Order: sequence, then structure tokens, then C-alpha cells
Amino acid sequence: MSIFKSSNPVMQEKTYQGTILEGISTGEEMTLKGTMNKFGVMIMLMIGSTLFAWSQFYKGSDPKPLMMIGVFGGLALALVMAFKMKWASFLAPAYAILEGLFVGSISAIYDYAYPGLPMQAVALTLLVTLIMFLIYRYKIIKVTSKLRTVIVVATSAVAIFYLIQWLTYAIGGTAIAYNFTNSATPISIGFSILMVVLASFNLLLNFDTVERGVEMRAPKYMEWYSAFGLMVTVVWLYLEILRLLSKFQRN
Repeated sequence: MSIFKSSNPVMQEKTYQGTILEGISTGEEMTLKGTMNKFGVMIMLMIGSTLFAWSQFYKGSDPKPLMMIGVFGGLALALVMAFKMKWASFLAPAYAILEGLFVGSISAIYDYAYPGLPMQAVALTLLVTLIMFLIYRYKIIKVTSKLRTVIVVATSAVAIFYLIQWLTYAIGGTAIAYNFTNSATPISIGFSILMVVLASFNLLLNFDTVERGVEMRAPKYMEWYSAFGLMVTVVWLYLEILRLLSKFQRN
């Protein structure tokens, strides 16, 4: 089942092993429509908590507590879902709410520094997502084993790097290699462009994973899990675009 190899750590081949065509079917299979409906519900929940966090910032509240709750609370739920996929029906919506706390806080900070920037990032995120879907739909770029392997390695390395950054920020108040990832230098801008491209290619793998799950009749609860995995990538893409746009503003 190598077709399920994805760079997204929550949508790996082992995620679907033991859930499809192995005598565990509940009689209700995963569908594309069901997955997208779940994804839509998660987006609405995330928007709600995003607006709450945004409003708290503009009321004068310190954004760091909500950011930390969103980051580490979301990470905890993601780890639980990795081992208890059947719980995704309950944990995925909660994850969306926690993700919104982080996204809302960080977006408000960027909006305060660069008014209107988050809305530009949202528009570009939607545009890139649509473009990558069309690229996948019409097989302009085919999802091959070699492509998966390259993106798996690259994404895993970036995930470890960002985790170290967040831990050093949470503990010491300053993220390691902060200037490299957040300054407006040509090297830093190039890094952000690379991250946007990498996140965009993750969407291709996510689309392919969902389609294969539908074809192989994964259980119904995998709709929530797959929607969760897609949200991880879309939010990552948004944050990378937001960071990239802010660098151009500083030039």
C-alpha cells in the first residue's frame, strides 16, 4: 500500500493499515463528499476560535497564552489521534478550535504590524490550494513514489526544525535561528518561498491520500482524520504565506 505514503505525518501509509479491507469495516465507508464536509465543519470551528483570539488581542490581552494553548494543546490532540484514529470524530473538531486560537493570535499580531496582511494571506492560501487541486485533478504533476519520498524527508526535517524553534521560544522567549526564518534578508525570503512551495506540494499528497482512501473503502471515521490532516497542511501554508508577505512589507 505504498500509495498511502504522504509527507503529512498524520496521513502516512500506516495510518490506513488495519482500517481497510481487513475485516474491520463497519459497513460505512469513507467518501470524498463526507471528508470535505468534515473539513468544512473544522474550518468553521477554526474561524470561530480565530475571531475570538483576534478580538482578545485587540482588547489588550497578551496573545502568548492563547498561542501556547493552541500550539501545545493541538499537538497533544494530534498525538492522541495518531494512536486513536477512531477518536478523530471528537478530537478533530477540538483540534480545529485549538488551532484557531493560535492562528487568530498570530494573525492579529501580524495585522497590528501590517494592517490587512492576514486577509491577503488568506486570499493567497485559497488561491494556491485551488491551483494545487487543479494540478492534481488534471495530473499536471503526478504523485509518484519518488515525489513522496522527497517531500517526506523535506517536511520531516522542517517539522523537527520548527518544533525546536517553538520549544526554545516557549522556554527562553527567543526562538533559535530566529533571524534566519523571520528577517527580511534575501536568504530568509528564499527560505520562506521554499516553505510555501513545500507546503503546496504537501497538498498534492494530501489530495492523493484522500482519494486512495475513498477508493480502498476506508472506514467512515477516517473522514474526520483525513480532514484533520488536510487542515494541518492548509494552516501551515497560510502561516508560511503570512510570514513571506511580512518580509516583503519590510523591504
